[in-house]
Amino acid sequence: MQLNWLPKVDKLMLLVKEQLPDDLSEPLLAEAAREAVDQLREEARGGGFNPPSKEIVLNLCLALTKCLYHRKQTPSLRRVINATGIVLHTNLGRAPMARAAADAIAEVAHGYSNLELDLDTGKRASRYDHVRDLLCRLTGAEDALVVNNNAAAVLLALDTLASGGEAIVSRGELVEIGGSFRIPDILEKTGVTLREVGCTNKTHLDDYRAAITDKTKLLLKVHPSNFAQVGFVEEVDLETLVALGRESETPVLYDLGSGCLYSLAEEGVGGEPMVPRVLASGVDVVCFSGDKLLGGPQAGIILGRRAYIEEMKQNHLTRALRIDKFTLAALEATLRLYVDPQKARQEIPTLEMILAPPEILRTRAEALAAIINQSGHLCRAEVRPGKSEVGGGSLPGLELDTSLVYVQTEENSAEELVSTLRTLAPPILAYIRDNHVILDPRTLQDGEEQQVAAQIIHLCRGAQCAPAPPVSTDLPVGDDAHIVPPIPNVPTTPGETP
Repeated sequence: MQLNWLPKVDKLMLLVKEQLPDDLSEPLLAEAAREAVDQLREEARGGGFNPPSKEIVLNLCLALTKCLYHRKQTPSLRRVINATGIVLHTNLGRAPMARAAADAIAEVAHGYSNLELDLDTGKRASRYDHVRDLLCRLTGAEDALVVNNNAAAVLLALDTLASGGEAIVSRGELVEIGGSFRIPDILEKTGVTLREVGCTNKTHLDDYRAAITDKTKLLLKVHPSNFAQVGFVEEVDLETLVALGRESETPVLYDLGSGCLYSLAEEGVGGEPMVPRVLASGVDVVCFSGDKLLGGPQAGIILGRRAYIEEMKQNHLTRALRIDKFTLAALEATLRLYVDPQKARQEIPTLEMILAPPEILRTRAEALAAIINQSGHLCRAEVRPGKSEVGGGSLPGLELDTSLVYVQTEENSAEELVSTLRTLAPPILAYIRDNHVILDPRTLQDGEEQQVAAQIIHLCRGAQCAPAPPVSTDLPVGDDAHIVPPIPNVPTTPGETP
């Protein structure tokens, strides 16, 4: 290719302006135009780009500039459609929040709020007061504190209760949580000496008792929320450990991991302990996540005896780990739903998805497959029984019965289709099994089945940048159903396939 075939940036911008909205961003358009010309110039110099005419070069520059501009205009963090069936998908933000929680965030986002103001007295107050009474009412705790995630909750509790001393923990509970954060590493950062007892598969009460010395400041128990041991195993139950703590005058901290305020076990789903029942054991401090089985925002919730919680509130780390007004608003709204358990079950998406009846999922899967099959021979979809995961380090090993939609296309491999689905607006996340693209309706929210089906049909028809056409269905496809075309030599972010 002759390099003088490449258009000048200002000319390219003028031509693109004719095809884009009037309210475009001039600086971003200039960036996109320069990058488009530079990219094609480099490819030409490398010998991998040899179009036959100047007109084709111009058209390529126009298309690439528009695509680059669109990407620059698109937020990096945005909504995606989760068709993986993993309810608490860590890569996708874990728990989708209830509508009430989203509305609460919007309410405090557009103006000022009484974050740290007592409206009755007009004096300064604690931000934690907005959720403290609710947490105590729902769980029976004496006091409550909330920080920005459960790792922070463990960090704060250890630093407050055991800094400079020893914490005793079973070797079978030295877990690694997400992002390679390990309990021993957290202990080390707080200046706490770890005293391991027992074996990987078995720990007895006498192991704890023999390890207690005048340096012991804490007995630590960690709930295996992201793994399960089976076979020749034994652990000391919480009630027994609490009794030992009373006997030795040593506080007991229970890292519950994925706290549950709705009895999933009573509905036949897993065996996760309820937070109120855990506190009823007499344990001194309990901490767990807000964005797992609770179904709220990311937060680390600390409950327990008032004396210990008050100490944590006075710890200077608390300010560094504190939550903001948006998290508080969402958490308060979520907790208010739990006052009526049936309302929580209906309105908190995490609970609704986990407890979705298999027959309802079958009906939704069949409807999704039927729409996809409207494409004729281009796409083929069939429904097969399958399993969903809770994910997010919750209920390990538990599989939920579901119905999966297996999709194959005439022109694209499963890898190509999954990759292209991630380039849509909004992106669609699916996975691959047996050379099929798998869609699980469990994690599709209202109206998303139709949007997913329409986009797959659209891709099967070889669409480029045009909006997805309407399909024969009673529900709307959605106004934002369109495709962001892939850009040459610009990699897309890989999605997680379970």
